[in-house]
Amino acid sequence: MKNFILCTFLLLIASCNSRKAPTAEKSKTGIQLIVLGNVQDAGSPQLGCNKECCKDLWKNPDLKRKIISMGVMDHQYQKNYLLDASPDISSQLQLLQQEHTTPKIIDGIFITHAHIGHYTGLMYLGKEGASTQNIPVYAMPKLTGFLNNNGPWSQLVTQKNIVVNEMQNEHPVTLSPNLKITPIQVPHRDEFSETVGFLIEGLEKKALFIPDIDKWGKWKYNITDFIKKVDYAFIDATFYNATELNNRDISTIPHPLVEESMQLFNNLSPEYKKRVYFIHFNHTNKLLNPESNESKTVIKNGYNIARMGDIVTL
Repeated sequence: MKNFILCTFLLLIASCNSRKAPTAEKSKTGIQLIVLGNVQDAGSPQLGCNKECCKDLWKNPDLKRKIISMGVMDHQYQKNYLLDASPDISSQLQLLQQEHTTPKIIDGIFITHAHIGHYTGLMYLGKEGASTQNIPVYAMPKLTGFLNNNGPWSQLVTQKNIVVNEMQNEHPVTLSPNLKITPIQVPHRDEFSETVGFLIEGLEKKALFIPDIDKWGKWKYNITDFIKKVDYAFIDATFYNATELNNRDISTIPHPLVEESMQLFNNLSPEYKKRVYFIHFNHTNKLLNPESNESKTVIKNGYNIARMGDIVTL
């Protein structure tokens, strides 16, 4: 009997330590977000990497390691939207359709910026791929010009695979009476486009999606204030700390380190901390492993780690 109680107690502890963000039940109406990818632009394993973080994955790939993307499901109006078009778009759209079947392959794509993991999936909509017709792509002004005037993206426009709709900073795009998405510009390496995050608003709740930003202190908004105003905050967690890259100068690729973000959010109440979902992990980031000490630390501190297939309701 004592052994049985001890085993039950240990299982309970293990369950708490490995807690993941809750997955919502399917909704008949309303808006839901689904995590379709949580990995940084170049994927995991990453080209040329044979370190501990990647070497076993070459032989035994983890099919849940998809490049950053979020699905937005409008159940009442039978629409699906995509936040960022990653190189994994084919399997991601298939998963989205399995979760919420709609007449079109996708009803619109919102792009945060022109780095490879966030927009190059658009190529699969072209003649060599799905050969779609007039898929709305929502982009900021500089990115709109880039897509319209540079191949191969311009061919998607001339062939009418996509229609580029220009967004304006902090101007909401209303998609249905239940759903609007607002781009919010953030500081980042803007070689070919601006960089934005998205505020996604349903009838009852709001979510923030910022997969890339240089540092929270460079933004005109206070991220802790923003967390208090939304119900879910999916935010940049590219690197856990500064020690995980030993072959590149991390100062040339600035992101908020997870350790920095947790320190910044340390005074938030548990109610606000649980609104944070870390996402967009570099292949070196041990948060990709749910059983790592780093993952357990994040969960113990009251935050969530966005995992493939997680669903939240707005």
